[in-house]
Amino acid sequence: MDNRAGEMEVFVLAAELKSFSAAGRKLRLSPSAISKLVTRIEDRLGARLIVRTTRRLELTPEGEVYLGRARAILAEIAETERIVAEGARVVPRGALRVNASVGFGERCILPLVPDFLALYPEIELDLTLTDGVIDVIGERTDVAIRSGPLRDSSLKARKLLESRHVVVASPAYVARHGMPSHPDQLGGHNCLRFNFRRALEAWPFKVEGAVRHYDVSGNMLISSGAILRQLCLDGLGLGRTGRFHVEPDIVAGTLVPVLEDYNPGDIEIAHAVFAGHEHLAARIRAFIDFLVEKI
Repeated sequence: MDNRAGEMEVFVLAAELKSFSAAGRKLRLSPSAISKLVTRIEDRLGARLIVRTTRRLELTPEGEVYLGRARAILAEIAETERIVAEGARVVPRGALRVNASVGFGERCILPLVPDFLALYPEIELDLTLTDGVIDVIGERTDVAIRSGPLRDSSLKARKLLESRHVVVASPAYVARHGMPSHPDQLGGHNCLRFNFRRALEAWPFKVEGAVRHYDVSGNMLISSGAILRQLCLDGLGLGRTGRFHVEPDIVAGTLVPVLEDYNPGDIEIAHAVFAGHEHLAARIRAFIDFLVEKI
């Protein structure tokens, strides 16, 4: 691909200095290299731009037009780079596309949005809450919040939180079906499970010093942690999720932990993932730093 802007810079310098030799000294190029570059421009345009004399260079009328337009184009390029550089490194501004799961978004991000936008009023937050795993780069997302193991090594990540898993039920469910006292009793309970592929098919518990996985079953498979929480609140069954999703409900007494004596202590980790770059845009860096601080 031709470097038209680079050619214009060389031409402008040679025309202003009226000398291939002087331009070459500034650019650390030979006079013949400068001459060949100008000739290449002329050949491409089919017009003579510079008349070479033994003492100096003179622009033709076509050369004067090219010089004026080249100066304007180079000035526009410089101004564009200045604006982008300021927006990327100095002032957090512009559209910020963020993706998070419904549960995490409702619990952890939405309560922080007013403070974030008050702190960065020139950022336009484009927030999508979905429990599907998206293609961060393909969907041009600036930041995605992901829970569980990270598989895409091309993305950078910063940890936001880690939370122990917990099995919960509503007091109404426990009143109707009883509180299981051992994982062996889960076969008699309605266990609500996730339907996405990365979900555990069996629930782990620590029994007699070793972690064992118990197959569980129920009458619903669901795709969202937020839906799981609501179904548990409605008394439809037992659910297993990261404790941060249900901590306020446990504190309020609307959900109660189940089989905590057998909790294996495995944790759910949430990361902010993004396409890493040495020059990360200020709006992206500001959002991630804000989440790390607040969450």
